[in-house]
Amino acid sequence: MSAPAANSTFPQRTPKFTTVVVLVCFALFAWLAYRFYVPHAADIAKVEGVRSPDDRKKILTELRALEPAANSYGWVDQKAGIVRLPVDRAMELIMQEHARK
Repeated sequence: MSAPAANSTFPQRTPKFTTVVVLVCFALFAWLAYRFYVPHAADIAKVEGVRSPDDRKKILTELRALEPAANSYGWVDQKAGIVRLPVDRAMELIMQEHARK
């Protein structure tokens, strides 16, 4: 049997410089991932179609103001004979009309 060559053995410890380089590369990768892949709140407000909470509250208030009209009877145009019906009643009338066909 031959003795192992002394020159072909690997060091038992990783050099400190290599450890520092690997940690710096990992930190750089983590920073780049955070920088480019994590959305920021300031960027979201610039997206078209995204509304602020105040805008949504205003729209909801306007819709709720119109809600009683959607659930009551009334004239839209009395001369033309156009009436306003509650949504549930209008759906019943449409179902009856389609059942006859």
